[in-house]
This record gives sequence, structure tokens and C-alpha cells, in this order.
Amino acid sequence: MKYLVLIAVLAILVLSVLLSSLCVVPQGNAWIIETLGKYADTWHAGMHLKAPLISRVVRKISLKEQVADFEPQSVITKDNVTMNVDSVVYFQVIDPKALTYGVERPIAAIENLCATTLRNIIGSMTLDETLTSREKINEETIKVLDEATNKWGIDITRVEVQNITPPKSIQEAMEKQMKAEREKRAVILTAEGEKQSAITRAEGEKESAILRADAVREERIRTAQGEAEAIMAVAEAQAKAIEMVNDAKPSKEYLSIRSMEAAEKMANGQSTKIIVPSQLQDLTSIATVFKETNKD
Repeated sequence: MKYLVLIAVLAILVLSVLLSSLCVVPQGNAWIIETLGKYADTWHAGMHLKAPLISRVVRKISLKEQVADFEPQSVITKDNVTMNVDSVVYFQVIDPKALTYGVERPIAAIENLCATTLRNIIGSMTLDETLTSREKINEETIKVLDEATNKWGIDITRVEVQNITPPKSIQEAMEKQMKAEREKRAVILTAEGEKQSAITRAEGEKESAILRADAVREERIRTAQGEAEAIMAVAEAQAKAIEMVNDAKPSKEYLSIRSMEAAEKMANGQSTKIIVPSQLQDLTSIATVFKETNKD
């Protein structure tokens, strides 16, 4: 009976040891295994069995991309302006063994390296360049960090400078400058609007004057055309009358009488003097007869 109990106890101990030696590594993780204090293996996702008592899990490392948000760092620009810069670093472990045995505190190491790099980069730039060159700062920072952290088994995927905070006096000066620039742009836009409005009014007045001139010219042309047509009509009527008279072949006496009538009409005007040629004096008797005939 004692032997059965002992066997059962031993079986339970063996089963417990086997169960404790059975390890399951989750997806996206890696475990570092040491045997008798020496690196043995790197386990990735799946089920693994370690040697009891002599092997142990030294470190469990996440292989997912991670983010480290660092506290603001004090930096000095090339033109001696002190400002605070805070950054965010995205990284991923690509070699768990190098990370375990290459650096003691990787996050602190990255933070210190990032702060030093930012001081060096911004120290070579003026305030205006710093405020307008975030992309350049990010690119140079990630280049330096990635080169330094590769030997630690870390890949720097992205670096972002979140905030660049200059001193309060500088901020107030910048706000005044921005306000002045906005007012300047407003004045320029107002002047441009007034200029455009004046040009539009002038063009409208010009078009109106041209239209009025065209109307006056058209009226004068039509008036002149009407007068010319009237003169032509009178001339044509006179020509036809002369033609009819010529066709009728009037006598000399008739022509003399018509001349006398024309002279009589002309004499009706004030201050009119008529000089009668000598050859018309012989025709007096004929004119008298003609007048008497008209009276009858």
C-alpha cells in the first residue's frame, strides 16, 4: 500500500513537472530561453517544451509595433532661442536576442538618444527654420535613431515631433507679426477690390460713351441720308419737269411769261430789287394781256 502511494506521488510530481515545462507562446510574441544561465533559444508563437529545472524563460518580448511618447526636451536654436520639443517614436523589435543582451533599458536608451539627436539638429537651425521644417527634423532624427538601434534589435519605423513650444515672449511677438500680416493682407485685398471696382466702372462708362457716340453718329448718318434722298427727289422732280417742258417744246413767248411770273414772285420779298433786261421790255404788252386773261 505504501508503494502504491509513493508511486502515485511520484506520478503526480512527474506530471506537474511536465505540465510546468509545457509552454505556449502567444502570437506576436517571442520568449528568450536560457539553459544553465546561457542563451539557448528564442521561442516564437506556438507550443514549446523546456527542460525542467535547468531551463528558464528569461524575457518575454512583444514583436508588435510600439509607441513611446517622450517628455518635452529643452533645446536651443542656432539664434539662441530656448524652446521645448516633445516627440513620439514608433519602433518594432526585429531581433529579440539582440534586444535582450544588447541594451539594458531600451526605452530609456531610445529616449536619451532621441533627445540628444533633436538638440543637435535644432541647434543647427534658426527659430524660423525650426518652426517650418518639421518634416526635415523627423527625417534626420529617424535616420540617426535607426542607425543606432539596429544593433539593439530595434527598428525605428517613424519619428514625429508633436509640439515645438517657444518662450511666451516669442509667442507674443509671433502673434503680433501674424496679426500685422493678416491686417496687411486685408488692406491689400480691400485696395485690390476698390481698384477692380474703379476699373469696372471706368469700363462701363467707356462702353456707355461709345454707345452714345454710336447712337449720335447713326442718327446723323440717317438724317444726312434723309436729306440727301430729299434733295435727290427734288432734283429728280425738277429734272422730270424740265424734261416734260422740253418734250412739250414751249414757245418763246411762253418761256418769257414764265420768267416774268418768277420775277414777280421774287419781287414779293422785302428789299428785293429786280433788274429787267432790255430784251424783256418788248414783252410788256404780252404780260399785260396774260394778266388780264388770268383775271377773267
